[in-house]
Amino acid sequence: MLNPFIHWIESAGAGAPWLFLLLFLAASFLMIWRLEAMSAGGFEGTVLGTLVMPYCSGMGNLIFAFILGRSGGSGADVMTNSLVNNVTNMTLVLGLPAVFWSMNVLPRKKAGTEKKKKAGAKSAGGGKAHELNRLSLLLTLTAVLFFTGAVWAMGRKGRLDFNDGLVLIGLFLFWQCFHVFEVLKTNVRQGKSVFTWMLPVDLGLLAVGALGIYVSTDWLVQWISHIHTGFISVKHLGWLSGWLMVLPNALLAFYYAWRKQPEVVYTSQVGDAHISIPLCLGVYLLFHTMAMPAFFQMGMFILLGATLVHIVFVSLFGKLPRLIGLLLVVAYGFFLKKGLIG
Repeated sequence: MLNPFIHWIESAGAGAPWLFLLLFLAASFLMIWRLEAMSAGGFEGTVLGTLVMPYCSGMGNLIFAFILGRSGGSGADVMTNSLVNNVTNMTLVLGLPAVFWSMNVLPRKKAGTEKKKKAGAKSAGGGKAHELNRLSLLLTLTAVLFFTGAVWAMGRKGRLDFNDGLVLIGLFLFWQCFHVFEVLKTNVRQGKSVFTWMLPVDLGLLAVGALGIYVSTDWLVQWISHIHTGFISVKHLGWLSGWLMVLPNALLAFYYAWRKQPEVVYTSQVGDAHISIPLCLGVYLLFHTMAMPAFFQMGMFILLGATLVHIVFVSLFGKLPRLIGLLLVVAYGFFLKKGLIG
């Protein structure tokens, strides 16, 4: 059914790759637009970041893993895609908003007059919400730590197989079931439900966006697989696809950082890490055994280290300081140097 549309884009000749890239970005923008609408309708804060946003921002990675698994592509490229995506999110995409904007998960407490104290008492509910968001974020970061650690432990033998894939998918499904019940409990406490008549419409538009991502990703993977020289070639498929999938995440991060919603910035990127590791790896492993790329250990250590840094500063200070954000950006530069050159 989509072949006429695909052939129409291909008729552009040398411009076809750019058009499919625009299709990928347009589909991602569609998802971001509906995510904002769902946020206004009740999918707020860490609920939005944990249950909805990760599937949309990580849809490209998931489709990439499925396409390579179905076509017999390299498992090392899938692992590279996941590492590039996760390390970029946890270092560069979270570090830059901390450098340019405030990444305070907890608002600053200001001492003042009695009038300010009364105003603070009125906003106590807001402060409690921020504290709950921080605890939820810490739980999500801890999950990243355990999921990444599980992949590192299983991948030390140099490969991952079908049984490892079942374990990884099982871990992810358990984590999602936990959050579904958390959302339902929150709705009961607040006496409202996010399941409105617009929800099927929003989900339908998200499905259209997912289809656009699938079509564009499938075509771009096939196109680049026939290029064997230069940097933009099949040799760097994992890196190039990882950077492409990061673009929607970066847009989300900078948009919500500008909106002064650091909890959504955090949970969108951290939640996306759950899609890449363990779900994307698990999906590929249902088709084929996966060999580890050469920089697997280094990438895992940087990812684990960045996650620990976030846990420490969010738990102790309720924010990511500018200096630490800058150090995370530097760590990303080290990752690029060692992964691409060394």
